[in-house]
Order: sequence, then structure tokens, then C-alpha cells
Amino acid sequence: MFILDHNAPEPLYVQLSRQIRECVLSGKMPADSKLPSVRDLAAELSVSRNTVESTYLELHAEGFIYARPRSGYFVSTLDRGLVPPVSRPRPRGPGSPNLADAPPQARPVFLYDFHPARLDHESFPAPLWRKYYLESLRDHSPALAGYGEMQGLQRLRVCIQEYLERSRGVVCSPDQVVICAGLQHALSIVAGLFRQSRPRVAVENPGYFLPRLVLRNHGMEAVPVPVRSGGMDLDALRQSGCSVAYVTPSHQFPLGHVIPVENRLKLIEWATEEGHAVIEDDYDSELRYQGEPIPSLQGLSPGGNIFYMGTFSKILSPALRLSYMVLPQATLPEYRRLFGDYQSSSSLLEQSTLARFMEHGHWERHIRRVRTGCKKKHDALLRAIGRHFGDSADIIGQGAGLHVVLRLSGVSIGERELVDRAGEAGIRLFPFSETLDGGGGDSNMLLLGFGAMQPEEIDRGVELLSRVCSGRPVEPFAAGR
Repeated sequence: MFILDHNAPEPLYVQLSRQIRECVLSGKMPADSKLPSVRDLAAELSVSRNTVESTYLELHAEGFIYARPRSGYFVSTLDRGLVPPVSRPRPRGPGSPNLADAPPQARPVFLYDFHPARLDHESFPAPLWRKYYLESLRDHSPALAGYGEMQGLQRLRVCIQEYLERSRGVVCSPDQVVICAGLQHALSIVAGLFRQSRPRVAVENPGYFLPRLVLRNHGMEAVPVPVRSGGMDLDALRQSGCSVAYVTPSHQFPLGHVIPVENRLKLIEWATEEGHAVIEDDYDSELRYQGEPIPSLQGLSPGGNIFYMGTFSKILSPALRLSYMVLPQATLPEYRRLFGDYQSSSSLLEQSTLARFMEHGHWERHIRRVRTGCKKKHDALLRAIGRHFGDSADIIGQGAGLHVVLRLSGVSIGERELVDRAGEAGIRLFPFSETLDGGGGDSNMLLLGFGAMQPEEIDRGVELLSRVCSGRPVEPFAAGR
């Protein structure tokens, strides 16, 4: 009656629960009919008795089945008029795919993944993380019955404050640090602080699409301001009428520019003299392969109205949803007035695990190891581009981060067609137009990430991409072959 896939990522009891629910709702299992015993169904499906027992207990709690003493489980009586029709989700049309909603096995598989935000899965320090996670679980068991600290675990905030002071020149106290669940969470908090008093925010164009989306979802106006080689165009910023500027000064996304210190000081002057604010997203600051790390804006003006944001996503794991924000000292009373009753959005156990990881020196050792590995990939990408594209491509934004931008010459097809052709050949590309406010733009710009691939894969992928860009015949790629 039931079919379970032992190779699927979905737990077996979840598969079984779903199938029984569907049978009850559709009427295939009529009211008061007896379910197989735990022992019999476990034997029939070749699963443990715990799997079946967990399924029955869950369905019993949900009211789909009921128990009779010494007789087993039976299907509950449902009012058929209230039962909605059982239908499986239908795939979206080709014009509106939502890959985030698709189960992992249904997502496209590519030979070469040039997405700019992908990491090498082997880089995650799983043994150490498991060790410190279990220690945290043991030590924090009583605390799991309550809520954590509003701004995040004090122990972790101290670690982050000390790390930022050493590595980024940030001047703050642990009380100014807020643990967040990713950049979008941090931006949502700032939007809550600014929505009434500062409704217009200047964002980089081209730039990261997420800040535009988050700010607009909070009813704010995200005003695109052009980006030059020295960072956000300060003259355009002054003319924009905005009182807040969102910038990525250490490695601008996507062009990779670093704001020189002169322009940093001018940006700080704009904020100080006019009473404005700056959101500093220290994007990719750890992954710099040439020269010394660039000091933070916040470190140049510790008492200024600068909201400093960083994340563990690009070095450790985006799935952990751990990031941090340093609030200006003067903003703390308003932050606590608005958000004082909010609970921390990050798991106590993950926060504690990361604190232990940092306290024992593993975080900075991990950064060095990841930086060394990413530099090899970065250099392999530059060599591959030179070998396979030659003079037909210029590289923008090299020397840092997990991606470069390629400006092509002699490309006669549009971006959408190029991305589609690359996908048919087994190459995943992130459209450059996604970084432009309103989309559109040059079809000769390519965003090439290298974090998810090995150096030898990068060379083969770039060689195949050069054939796609030049219009040469390419064998279609069949996923899973």
C-alpha cells in the first residue's frame, strides 16, 4: 500500500505520514478501518518499528487516527464536506520556476556551477562543529527550556567584537553587537529603525539585489545610485535626496571595486555633516588575495552613524544563518525600545557552537585555510579565462571574493539566450542583469563564481563556456548522466 524511498532526503516517517494522510483524506482508508500493527507494517516496509510508531503517534496527535486499548489504531471519522480535495503540487510553468521550492533531487544539476555565492562543501569543518555542538547541547540543556538573550549570546558577541577589532579595525563594545539570522534579517532591523525617519535609501547600481528587495518590502524607497571605480558616485548620492546609503566598500558586488580611503572619508563626511547614516555591508572582506585587508568604514568613524554588517555565510556556511551587526552607540536606546521584546532569531546551540569554535582559535585558522583554497581557484579561473578567451574578454574585480566579472567582446546574442545555452551545455550562470535595478543592461557581462568548483573543473568549465559564447557547437548536457 505504501512506498518509501530509502534514498530520498525526506525522513521515512515523514514519507509514511504523508501517504497515510492522503489515503485518509481521499477516502481510500475509510473511517474506523484498522491500520496494520506497528510490527506488521514495519516488517512489510522493511523499516524499524520506531519509524512506524513515530508515524502513528504523529497522526494520532493530528486527529487522523485514534487508538483503542489493546486493539491498535483506527482511521478517524471526518466530515467529508469539510475535507479539501487532495492534490499534489503541480510543477510551475517554464516561465516562472521557483528552484527554492523544489526538492533537492528535482533541482537542476550542472556540470559546472559558476554561481557567485556557492561554497565548496568539503570546506565546512564538520568534525569540529559536531564536537562543539555536542558540548553546547550538554552544557545548555537547561537553557533550552527558555529563551535566549535578545541581542544574541553574550559569549559569542564578545568573540565577534574581539575578532572585528583585530581584523577589521572595528571599534565597538559587545553591547553594540547584535547576532542576526543573515543579512536580510539585519536589514529588516535597520529598516524598522529607519522606516519613519529615513524612508529613502541609496543602493548601489549595479549591486546586490537582496537589499533592494528587503527595503522595498518594508515600505522604503531603494534609490539606485551608479557605482564607479571608486565606489558609489558621491555626486549622484548627494543629488539623490537620500539620507541613508547602503554600500559594500571592501569588495563591491558585483564589480569588485574597493572604495579608496579618500572616498571613504568623503562618504563619512557626507553622513556626518548632513546627519545621514551609512549601512556598511563588509561583503567578502576576509577573502582578499592581494595586499592587506582594507580597514572598515566603521573603524574610521567609530562614533559615526554607521551600521556595520557581516556574515559567516561566505567563509563558514550560508545554511547556518548566522551573521552580526554592530549598531552605532547612539542608536541602542531606539533599537531596544523597538525590539526589546523580540527574541533572538538565531539558534542558541548554533551560537554556542560558533562561540566555542572562535574561542579555540579555529575561526581565524579556518579563514586562512579557506582563503588559501579560494586563491588557488581564483588564480585557476584567471588562467583559464586567459587561455580560452584570450583578448575577447576583460576581467573586472579580480583579487578578492568568490567571483569575477567578465566583459566579453563580439557576443551577438542576448543575456537570456546566453544563460539558456550555457544551461543546456551543463553550465550554471547567474545573470549579471540581476544586479541592475530594473534588470536589463549589457549582454556582454558575465558573473563567474568559482567557490563551488575545484581548479581542474574551472578550466574545463571555462573552456566549455568559451565555446558557448563563441557560438561553436556544444553537446547538450543531460542532467544525471
